[in-house]
Amino acid sequence: MASVSTLIPPSISSLTLATTPLPLPPISSPNTVRSKLQFHYSFKIPFDRDKGRWTVSKRRYRRWAASTNHVDEHSDTTREAEEEVEEHISRATLIWRAIKLPMYSVALVPLTVGTAAAFLQAGLFSARRYFVLLFSSVLIITWLNLSNDVYDFDTGADKNKKESVMNMVGSRTGTLITAYALLISGFMGLAWASAEAGNIRSILLLACAIICGYIYQCPPFRLSYKGLGEPLCFSAFGPFATSAFYLMQSTRSEMHHLPLTGTVLSASLLVGFTTSLILFCSHFHQVAGDLSVGKMSPLVRIGNRTGSRVVKVAVGTLYFLLLVLCLSQALPLTCLDNAKIFMAKYYCVRLHALFGVALAAGLVGARTVTERYVPKPLFP
Repeated sequence: MASVSTLIPPSISSLTLATTPLPLPPISSPNTVRSKLQFHYSFKIPFDRDKGRWTVSKRRYRRWAASTNHVDEHSDTTREAEEEVEEHISRATLIWRAIKLPMYSVALVPLTVGTAAAFLQAGLFSARRYFVLLFSSVLIITWLNLSNDVYDFDTGADKNKKESVMNMVGSRTGTLITAYALLISGFMGLAWASAEAGNIRSILLLACAIICGYIYQCPPFRLSYKGLGEPLCFSAFGPFATSAFYLMQSTRSEMHHLPLTGTVLSASLLVGFTTSLILFCSHFHQVAGDLSVGKMSPLVRIGNRTGSRVVKVAVGTLYFLLLVLCLSQALPLTCLDNAKIFMAKYYCVRLHALFGVALAAGLVGARTVTERYVPKPLFP
C-alpha cells in the first residue's frame, strides 16, 4: 500500500525548477507555440487523487492551444489546407463559378418590378417585350462580368482567382471582343423595345445605367477602385433601370402613356438598395487581393468586422424603408407581404431576388385584388 506521503501533491517549492519558463521567442518565431505548450504543461498538470498519480489533461491542452493560435485570422496550416483543396477543384465547378448564374437576378429583378409597376399604373403588360428585355439585360450583365474579369486581370486583382474567365480561357482579346459584342447585341434589343413602346426616355435612362457600369470598372475611370462602386450600382439598377423598364411597358397611344409616379420611384430605390448590398458583400473575401492592387473598396477602408455590422444595419434599414413607404402610401400595403422572407438576409443574392419578386407581386396584387390603389404621377 502506498504511504500517505506519496499521495500528497508536491509543494510549490518542489516544482520551482520545473515551472520556471524559458524566455519566450518573438511572436513571429515558428517555435512560439511549442515553447508555450511546454510552459503550459509545467503549470497545468493536475493531480488525480483517485489513482494517486499526476496526469495530463488533453482537453485543457486543446482548448489552451486554440486560444493561443497565432495572431493571423488563419494559421499557416489552415491556409495550406485551403490551398490544397482549391488545387483540386474540378473544371466543372470553376465553370459554374465563372458563369455566376445567381448573379443574373440583377437583370431579372429591375425588369420584373418595373413591369409590375406599369401593370399597377395602367394594367399594361406585353409578354413579348418583357422577354426581349430580359434576354437583352442578360447579355448586358454578361458584358459586365466578362469585361470586369478582363480589367481586374490587368490590374492583378484576379491573379489568384481560379474561376476568373481570363485565368480559364487565357485570351484577353477574345474575351474582350466577346464582351463588347454582347453589349452591342443587348443594347440593340433594348433600343427595339424602346422604339416599340414609343418612349425615348426609357432608352436614355438605360443608356445612363450602362454608362454607370462602364465607369464602374473600365479604364480610364475604374471608379470601383476608389470605393464608388456601390453608389453607381444603386443608380444603375435602381432609378435608371427599374424606371426605364416601367416606361417600356407603355404604348404609343395617349391613353396608355405612363407617367413617372412616386410608386415606381420608391420601388426603384428599394431595388437599387438590395443590388448595392450584393456588391458590398462581394468584397468580404477579396479584401487582401483588393488591398494589394490599390482597390479601395468599402471593406478595405472599414474592415470586415465593421462591414458585417453595416450589412446588419442595411438589412434593417431596408425593411424600415419598406414600412415607411407603405404607410406613406408611396407603395401599396400589399408590398409588406415580403416581410415573410426576412430570413433571406443571410444570403444577399437571395434577399435581392426574393425581395424583388415579392415587391413585384405586391404591386400586381394591389391592382388585381384591391383595384383601389392608383399612383399619382410626379412627372407627366
